[in-house]
Amino acid sequence: MIYRELGKTGLKVSEIGLGCEGFINKSDEFTNEVFALAFEHGVNCMDLYSPNPDMQRRVGNVIRERRGEFILQAHLCTQWKNDQYEATRKLSEVKAAFEAQLENLGTDYVDIGMIHYVDSKKTWDAVINNGILEYAQELKAQGKIHHIGMSSHNPEISLEAIKTGLIEVLMFSVNPCYDLQPADEDIEKLWAEESYEKPLFNFEPMREELYETCSRMGVGITVMKAFGGGDLLTDDSPAGRALTVSQCIHYALTRPAVATVLSGVHSTAQLQASIDYEYATDEEKDYASVFSTFPKISWKGHCMYCGHCAPCPMGIEVATVTKFFNLCKAQGEIPETVREHYAALSSHAGDCIACGACESRCPFGVSIIENMKAAKALFGN
Repeated sequence: MIYRELGKTGLKVSEIGLGCEGFINKSDEFTNEVFALAFEHGVNCMDLYSPNPDMQRRVGNVIRERRGEFILQAHLCTQWKNDQYEATRKLSEVKAAFEAQLENLGTDYVDIGMIHYVDSKKTWDAVINNGILEYAQELKAQGKIHHIGMSSHNPEISLEAIKTGLIEVLMFSVNPCYDLQPADEDIEKLWAEESYEKPLFNFEPMREELYETCSRMGVGITVMKAFGGGDLLTDDSPAGRALTVSQCIHYALTRPAVATVLSGVHSTAQLQASIDYEYATDEEKDYASVFSTFPKISWKGHCMYCGHCAPCPMGIEVATVTKFFNLCKAQGEIPETVREHYAALSSHAGDCIACGACESRCPFGVSIIENMKAAKALFGN
């Protein structure tokens, strides 16, 4: 296993880390088996976004003897309420949930206190104005968290947070398709020949700026969604062909400031596939040769979440609903995070009146009305 410096934290993390979603509602036996495989190959870090107390106790039990050498990235702003995960920006709830997390894990500190899911200006303002960022600083001063982090899918908000100088670790979604998404409405940039002359291919400029800013400021990046929720590994990949696990991991690890890819495994086989990256040949890791076989990024029929479908007369965030739907379809289930984020939307797929306005504007010919029907069936509203 190769270990990388996590920004300026002084921590060294394994290139392959663990996500926690696959441990939810699983047994002690499953947890022990996956961690045994992880330890055997030198995996030394994990992301713990979920406040599920049972999962936290099982993870705490299995890492207890290795606590000093195992790096926990655990989240602020998630709580266990009515027997399910819920994001919160209420300071009293944030505090109670964090203390419960420490108790469940059987530890008195976490290595990285990750401010959870900050994707909008409104949420970032709440983190500042509600005292959450200040609380994270207090926890660091008390030694209950050693470094302050933040998770996000939004490069604009991430840049704003990083530039405060208070965020030491960023958990961010990194994969070759997300990184191609445009920063403006000039869709032709996706397939323009000159775009491929750039060292990082057809990078969305703000994402490129984010990675480079993190690298420059010593902010370490821990990667989520390296496989696009599994979508990139299938023939339905938005890239036009399936990528391999090793290609996706290598792509993420070659971005500036990236230290580890957190693999959301649901089985030992899935974890082994990620660990195999460490033993893969250069040819097996090579994604550039695959990119060269892509079409001119036409993405016909596949939602690129560009937003051209807006505005919807019913207020539906069509691109966001489609993204959540595709994540669930790729994983064959509704992950907790997706369910929570979908529920928080002001309008849902079931509000669609099939007027077709969105489809008339879509530059990729996506069957949006059919997607809304399928999303309604999946989520129940």
